[in-house]
Amino acid sequence: MSAITSPEELHARRKSLAGRQEDALRTITLCSGTSCIALGSAQVHEAFEAEIQQRDLADKIKLKRTGCHGLCEQGPVLVILPERFFYPGVKVEDVAEILERTALEGEVIERLCYTDAASGRKIAYEHEVPFYKAQTRLVFQHNGELDPIDLDDYIVRDGYAAMARALSDMPADQVIEEVKLAGLRGRGGAGFPTGLKWELCRESPGDEKYLICNADEGDPGAFMDRSLLEGSPHAIIEGMVIAGYAIGARDGMVYVRAEYPLAVRNLTAALEQAREEGLLGENILGSGFCFDISLHQGAGAFVCGEETALIASLEGKRGMPKPRPPFPAQSGYRGRPSNINNVETFANVPLIILNGHEWYSGIGTEGSKGTKIFALAGKVINTGLVEVPMGATLREIVFDIGGGVPDGKEFKAAQIGGPSGGCIPSQHLDLPIDYDSVQEIGAIMGSGGLIIMDEDTCMVDIARFFIDFVQEESCGKCVPCRIGTKRMLEMLTRFTEGEGEPGDIDRLERLGEMVKKASLCGLGQTAPNPVLSTIRYFRDEYEAHVNDKRCPAGVCQALLTYRILEDVCTGCGACAAVCPVGAITGEKKQPHTIDAASCIKCGLCYQTCKFDAIVRD
Repeated sequence: MSAITSPEELHARRKSLAGRQEDALRTITLCSGTSCIALGSAQVHEAFEAEIQQRDLADKIKLKRTGCHGLCEQGPVLVILPERFFYPGVKVEDVAEILERTALEGEVIERLCYTDAASGRKIAYEHEVPFYKAQTRLVFQHNGELDPIDLDDYIVRDGYAAMARALSDMPADQVIEEVKLAGLRGRGGAGFPTGLKWELCRESPGDEKYLICNADEGDPGAFMDRSLLEGSPHAIIEGMVIAGYAIGARDGMVYVRAEYPLAVRNLTAALEQAREEGLLGENILGSGFCFDISLHQGAGAFVCGEETALIASLEGKRGMPKPRPPFPAQSGYRGRPSNINNVETFANVPLIILNGHEWYSGIGTEGSKGTKIFALAGKVINTGLVEVPMGATLREIVFDIGGGVPDGKEFKAAQIGGPSGGCIPSQHLDLPIDYDSVQEIGAIMGSGGLIIMDEDTCMVDIARFFIDFVQEESCGKCVPCRIGTKRMLEMLTRFTEGEGEPGDIDRLERLGEMVKKASLCGLGQTAPNPVLSTIRYFRDEYEAHVNDKRCPAGVCQALLTYRILEDVCTGCGACAAVCPVGAITGEKKQPHTIDAASCIKCGLCYQTCKFDAIVRD
């Protein structure tokens, strides 16, 4: 096809695609995101292709690779349109039956249906699965429907319509005003108002300006941006073109970590398609606006998620932050005014321009508008990507969507905002999750990582884990972060090894506050959050570690002791058989004993005993 040179031609293309009669009776959409590929999606797709070809069904069945459907716990996920039959965990051996019974005959295969963990009932349709039913999918709405590298698949779903409207009907300052009135805040962590950020960059003197997409998603367990790039790359491109037009930039850059090969591949393909079709490059849609996007791969340094460190990396320097001011909007890439937003922020922009600020600002809370995507992980039944309106409660996310905590365990806390976030305890389960309310209880929204912890989690050990991560990722430029986080890690390690001393908890708390106040960049300024929030809400656990030399959750090995209850032990010998150091002795059918001096506290005996004769103190 020839390039699209005007909004009218774009509309005509969309109309022709919408009016085209599909030959296929049904469409099989198979999740081909990274998580599902790891669970065998590629092999399932090959099996479908072979079976369709062998049975000459190409004119009746359409097979489509899509991005992530969200329910990563149960991949590979398959949805058959138009009925939206939903089959999770599909295997190669299921392919022939799915084609015959469901794709051709419209019959539900009960054994392949989703099983609701709460009720045990089988659910045949995607929209009835609780995980999806309780969500509000706007940014993520097409991720499991469209082929990410099929431009027409995006255009027929109003793709690039917002860009056409902005370039043809809206002056740049009107675009900025629309985003400001919508109340969009940056989804990368800090939550700075996006429209104001654009306005500051546009008003900065200089003709050469740059637009940067931060796709350096470094939080452990977070993969929202990766999945958007893999599944909806054209939405990111469209959002960037609109933003570039608004701030007066000709050049856009996507900074993505090299550990995201599928995201890189799909975005590269989408960029090439957009250029070929006249949606990127010179004189876009005949508007006179010229804008192109280049792709840059980072080496995966967590600190490069910080704006000035990211810019330094783009310039070929070591990724280290700079003092602000000047801010990137004043002096950024190559000393020119630059605007940086993350992937999810750009994905919201076409929604605002297409539907208007009144529609968008009607979603969410007073200070936080729109929806937010969370990466739900940890001790929760349904893990994956969740999109909810700002202001949804933690209880709704964990229990209504996530299905609750497995094995009948009690919810203990949620770590929100990645390693620089904070822990939200059970007493705040009904807290509306938005930028302001989360900050009030000592955490941050961050990019959207949400790790659930149950009663068996040691909060001191969790704090040690996250401070270990940020200490390792510190660039070392400023002393408070470089040395302060190291000293915090040393203290927490002593706590978990039974070497804490009276007054250490207060010293740790004071040190954390100092690191927050004195660090150069956001990494150091937020690094103590997991420690300070766990001290705030779980101080009794810290006191047990320091004062009683005891780990209430039974996690910290150095603080554990194992003993056998003589009146319960049957002398079966199972515990002695698994002990790697021979610390358990006793005659057959007689009570056994554990030699505390020899025990390495591995816990194998405790896990093996079927009679609950071994206790952990």
